[in-house]
Amino acid sequence: MTSLWDLNCRIWKLKTVRPTLLTDRANFYEFMTKVDFYTGSEDKLRTACQLSQKAMQNGVRVLLHVPDETTADKLDKLLWHYPATAFIPHCRSHAEEAITLPVIIGQDETFHHSELLISLHNVCLPFFSRFERVIEIVSMGDDDAKSGRERYGFYRDRGYEMRHFDLRQKQGN
Repeated sequence: MTSLWDLNCRIWKLKTVRPTLLTDRANFYEFMTKVDFYTGSEDKLRTACQLSQKAMQNGVRVLLHVPDETTADKLDKLLWHYPATAFIPHCRSHAEEAITLPVIIGQDETFHHSELLISLHNVCLPFFSRFERVIEIVSMGDDDAKSGRERYGFYRDRGYEMRHFDLRQKQGN
């Protein structure tokens, strides 16, 4: 069952991003937030960088949402050196450049787009449904795997379209 909050966020998103879709009920659920889970990550920050680079190469803007300033600082430094031969243009969500740069690091609800949210939290963010797509990264740690299963259940129980990518399978190849 979809909560009233989720439904209101979707309607808000449709009104601000896709106003013509409100008249076509058949397309309403086509534009629900899509959720991807990447499990088995050895390093969540590096995985976030890899996914951000891939999204940026495909013309998708990214909000990397972090739980604290320490994580934001580590991610900021990593983005300057990833990949080894380049860097990913990025800034913090409150910077003036946040309007134009493809990758933003944020800790609050300040964001300038609604394309891709990469969450580095252990809980579902209350504003996730404002985004077209959400990526949840789950490490191999027991506590993180448990919270990842809870988040997966949260999205599944509300009817979101989900995909799962097991990074351990890719590491084994």
